[in-house]
Amino acid sequence: MIRVLVVDDHPVVRQGLIGVIESEADLTVVGQAADGLTAVTAAAELAPDVVLMDLKLPGLDGVEATKQIVTAANRAGRPTQILIVTVFESDDNILDAISAGAQGYVLKAAPTHDIIGAIRDVASGHTVLAPSLAASLARRSADRISQPKLSDRESEILPLIAEGLSNSQIARRLMIGESTVKTHIKSLFAKLEVSDRTHAVTRAISLGLLVWPPRSDQLS
Repeated sequence: MIRVLVVDDHPVVRQGLIGVIESEADLTVVGQAADGLTAVTAAAELAPDVVLMDLKLPGLDGVEATKQIVTAANRAGRPTQILIVTVFESDDNILDAISAGAQGYVLKAAPTHDIIGAIRDVASGHTVLAPSLAASLARRSADRISQPKLSDRESEILPLIAEGLSNSQIARRLMIGESTVKTHIKSLFAKLEVSDRTHAVTRAISLGLLVWPPRSDQLS
């Protein structure tokens, strides 16, 4: 069961999202919030698997709420994935939220199956980004003074993490031991200053270390 916290300041939208989620057998709403500060508190108390986060919130906005929830979840050693729900796909705040640790976004006007699919995707460790947004994140890296230098093996493992492969699957793909994979992933997390796979992917995209979705010439 995927446990979801719904955050939106509009009661009608919030109840609509709750209704969509509760109609699915594998999803359940464990709480709701109408502002950023309440969202941060609820996330700490309820430890949801996924937070559906609106960007435009009274008081603490969605970007800052995302940052605080992700920081607290990492400190507690538990995964809480943030999925942004937004009206406009071109909203620059989406980029800020992804940089703050969100795993992706979904449009409020998207079909029900797209919203449900996005929740399941981020809950299972996948990143939900349109190619145009991923490209914008990569361009942001040009403004950074430095970025971590990955080893050749870490650079091989990173896109496999983005594909959602487990350690054993990565080991088989690269024909190396699973313990070796774990060692490289630990080093990768340290260099990216993250503690889980989804944040490793979004961080790598924002730093320009990972092109996602991959170009056609990168596909095997």
